[in-house]
Amino acid sequence: MIKSIITGCLTLITFSFYSQESQNKQISAKPNVIFIYADDLGYGDLSCYGATKLKTPNLDKLANQGVRFTNAHCTSATCTPSRYALLTGQYPWRKSGTGILPGDAALIIPTNKMTLPKLFQQAGYRTANVGKWHLGLGDQVAKNWNGEIKPGPNEVGFDYSFIFPATADRVPSVFMENHKVVALDTNDPIQVDYSSKVGNDPTGKEHPELLKMKSSPGQGHDNTIVNGIGRIGYMSGGNKARWVDEEVSTTFLEKAKEFIEENHKKTFFLYFALTEPHVPRMPATMFKGKSGLGYRGDAILQLDWTVGQIMKQLETLGINQNTMVIFTSDNGAVLDDGYQDEAVSQLNGHTPNGILRGGKYSVLEAGTRVPFILSWPDVVKPKVSSGMVCQMDLLASFSNLLEQPILKEDAPDSENTLETFLGKSEKGRTILIEQGGNTLGKGGTLAIVKDNWKFIPANDGISYDQLVGIETGNANEPQLYDLNEDLGEKNNLAKKFPNKVNELAKLLKEKTQIKE
Repeated sequence: MIKSIITGCLTLITFSFYSQESQNKQISAKPNVIFIYADDLGYGDLSCYGATKLKTPNLDKLANQGVRFTNAHCTSATCTPSRYALLTGQYPWRKSGTGILPGDAALIIPTNKMTLPKLFQQAGYRTANVGKWHLGLGDQVAKNWNGEIKPGPNEVGFDYSFIFPATADRVPSVFMENHKVVALDTNDPIQVDYSSKVGNDPTGKEHPELLKMKSSPGQGHDNTIVNGIGRIGYMSGGNKARWVDEEVSTTFLEKAKEFIEENHKKTFFLYFALTEPHVPRMPATMFKGKSGLGYRGDAILQLDWTVGQIMKQLETLGINQNTMVIFTSDNGAVLDDGYQDEAVSQLNGHTPNGILRGGKYSVLEAGTRVPFILSWPDVVKPKVSSGMVCQMDLLASFSNLLEQPILKEDAPDSENTLETFLGKSEKGRTILIEQGGNTLGKGGTLAIVKDNWKFIPANDGISYDQLVGIETGNANEPQLYDLNEDLGEKNNLAKKFPNKVNELAKLLKEKTQIKE
């Protein structure tokens, strides 16, 4: 009798053990996912990537518990195209109209094709977009900002959306929740125009004495003044709805935390698009002066704190182990990008792009090689990876992880590099097309990287952008770099290896055939 009881108990314990193990595996196969997108953060801006003048303890902690990539890329050296590629799995230069958008642009993400958030919806996730959008709204430029505006984030896969329409230096300077402007007063209707002035609001050009942050000459940030800062574009009305820059970041944080709290017992995907350290840099009061590097440094400290707040919430809710957190940036760093905010004069030896040449707008490595950290404590072991990965590949990789097949034509350029993202392989991509800024027109300069050889074709674009103080990577002769030995792209090997130049030139031409 006793033997039977013991046998039964052992059987029950064994069954419970394997049942729990099976359940854990099932949970781990379907993690919560938080994708945190910094804005204009450079390869050398974090202490876990070598910064010594700035300390970013929360992101360092995230890196120490996950995979920190040294060869991770966005597709493009500016924001709108990088975000387009992330969400669609398609190189942005394949589609016209994917350059940096004005604040009144129409939606450029297709509503009838698979997107990253739609993939998660298909897998049963609750999805949300909180933060910067900058991918257009509505089906045309002319739109009524005082009613419902769609299509937008909700129509491309997000169940919930709390955004500002474009970016912080462009009007309209308002928040939108799902399809409507938050706190809109119908007696004070909003008008937006990017070609001519609307209403009687003062502009930075006409009334510089009203500015609390002066605009840099020639960069267009001297139109309608909102919160003492000149913006790109003209706006009137919506005075109660207009944001205060110092509160934008914490507002987005609270909305992100609300979504996590409401959905922590389900599986969720949160696309959390931060504003830091994009201009205008106007951090919350508690961060002003804290970095010793001016408002740009302060904004990076605010960014790090924001990530820490999210991590603390995950721990409090008991879901940190099976939540995948991905942190990266939409392009490389820039200092003087529209405002005289002392980002250059108070740099104090900090190197925003590390050892890389170029920066935002550049086809050189600092344009698209960005910080990228992936943490998933249940599954991913800490390591540093040199495998080449691209944000555009998350769509195909999550398709594999979540066992949700997608059509190749829906994400034509996205590659399944899941094993590399999870730190199980160093293989990654073998070929990547990098897109510089718009100095050669809408598409910008294209370069190709294959097996750590990088080729930039000869072109007649400007070699140095005086307005922002950045090398563009353009030259009137071909450029070839061995990134294994020369990550700073200092030694042009084109004349030494003409066969390699011909090989990569031919491959670049083949790979960049438009497939719309």
